[in-house]
Amino acid sequence: MIKIRDMKCGNDNVEFTAMISHVTTGKTNGANKSNYLSIVFQDETGTIDAKLWNATDEQISTLQNGAVVRGKGDIIKYSDDRQMKIVKIEDISYQQSQQVQFLSKAPMDQDEMIEQLMSYVKRISNTKLYVIVKHLMEKNIEALKIYPAASRNHHECVSGLAYHTLSMLKLADSMLDIYPSLNADLMYAGILLHDLGKTVELSGPVVPTYTLEGKMLGHISIAQAMVYEAAKELNIEGEEVVLLQHLILSHHGKNEFGSPVLPQIKEAEMIYLIDNIDARMNMFDKALDQVEPGEYSKRVFALENRTIYKPKMYE
Repeated sequence: MIKIRDMKCGNDNVEFTAMISHVTTGKTNGANKSNYLSIVFQDETGTIDAKLWNATDEQISTLQNGAVVRGKGDIIKYSDDRQMKIVKIEDISYQQSQQVQFLSKAPMDQDEMIEQLMSYVKRISNTKLYVIVKHLMEKNIEALKIYPAASRNHHECVSGLAYHTLSMLKLADSMLDIYPSLNADLMYAGILLHDLGKTVELSGPVVPTYTLEGKMLGHISIAQAMVYEAAKELNIEGEEVVLLQHLILSHHGKNEFGSPVLPQIKEAEMIYLIDNIDARMNMFDKALDQVEPGEYSKRVFALENRTIYKPKMYE
């Protein structure tokens, strides 16, 4: 068996075991039309696009998102990227215990990340902010341990949400040193809760999809409502509650990026910038992960459809 990261163009009859993270059905052109499947295979090392030509009705019905499969394939070059031509494939299982082992994971232990996140909660000195943040963090602690930060693009791995949040908090520490006029309580509280709505917006770490609430409301509105309800439940009022909601509502920075309001305090602007930095650096790292030094990645839609170069000096 070979891992996806190690598959090279020119490898034939590669034996693999992987999970299907995405699949669509199509029909070939010409007189003798036949069905084919466009599949994205995933294991803990990465993903690869694949084609199953002349797919049978049984294969179309069984090879669905989340299916764990075993098979053989030829690795070819297509549109400046690897692609697998599937030679043989069989379904193994849909059991979640088998699915999870094929998912990429954050590069830190989940319990260690949660411990560090809660240490930042303790650093919030404003009583109102501290009580609200502690309440919501503890209420959602189990989801925080495993949820991805997105369904695609950045930190879309097991525990990706916790890792993304922790990375932002570490960036915030640096910014607080450089810009001491920033309010640390607002920075920590806003970052800790800014993406908490994703625990409702997304279905979970295995082939994450958008829930009904995710499609109808979005994680920004969901997280803002979490703060509102928590403050109401805890009998907390005042400017702090409004500011915390504002930090969440504005953290995408622009209306066209999904924020219903623009940042109107320094801390909101900084959280938007830090969020963007961490997300984009993760996308760069992911794009270059399967690229050899001196070569370019495939185009990354979320990075303005650019190809990214991996310098030889990275060797």
